Amino acid sequence: MTVLSSSLASKHMVVTGGATGIGEQTCALLQAQGARVTVLDIRAPANPATRHLGLDLGDPQAIDRVLAALDTPIDALLNVAGLPPRAGQAAQVLRVNFFGLRRLTLGLLPRLVPGAAIVNVSSRAGLQWREHIEEVKALMALPDEADLDAFCAARGIDDTRAYNLSKEAVTVWTKAQTEALIARQLRMNSISPGAIATGILDDFKAAFGARVGHMVARVTRPGHAREVAEIAVFLASPESGWLKGVDIPVDGGMGALDVIDTCGLTPDTTDQHH
Repeated sequence: MTVLSSSLASKHMVVTGGATGIGEQTCALLQAQGARVTVLDIRAPANPATRHLGLDLGDPQAIDRVLAALDTPIDALLNVAGLPPRAGQAAQVLRVNFFGLRRLTLGLLPRLVPGAAIVNVSSRAGLQWREHIEEVKALMALPDEADLDAFCAARGIDDTRAYNLSKEAVTVWTKAQTEALIARQLRMNSISPGAIATGILDDFKAAFGARVGHMVARVTRPGHAREVAEIAVFLASPESGWLKGVDIPVDGGMGALDVIDTCGLTPDTTDQHH
């Protein structure tokens, strides 16, 4: 799939995490279609022609400095940056993946032009948000400066659960903003990738164990960063304008296999046309 949209020409797109992985591929696709891209990332992007503002999403003051520097109208915000599950990083994962995303997005709302899109990269790890909705709501109710170490300790949240919770919150928060954003002529959607062949795939294998390899084998390969980026670019374009508050799994069929397993379904392999 290649999303071609002349409607992106000269549009100003802001991409977090645009220096590597899915974010880097997203920037390349946007620029190929004539968009002007500003990358918000700790690292500088490889393309020297790309505007870059250094940003640590785990630092509220750094976010506020970027908000002060981004003074031009924005046609789309693509929140791609995030931390994987890693030992000893539970609070920081919550801080970056949800609280940083939320603070930046809310701060940029006044600069988004009417009709602008917001795209949040969530994860397959966040698909169980319905089962954990009370914990998700408790997290979302916290202020940006909350003591997340204490929150994790009180609830017994380990590193893997922190990652899952952060992505559950991204998915739920995306849906929760729908009506308010419609009133502002804005829209927000999320993407939930499965296993993607980027530099952090090993972190997910370590966190989630053999199930990652098993699911990858069943769908024949991990996804490519570009395959996720293409969906992100589509959601950022006017062509997806009637999609609001939805989460799109980009997982090569992993979600469907979960349904098959859970419901005990079997494929219909009968040849009806011989």
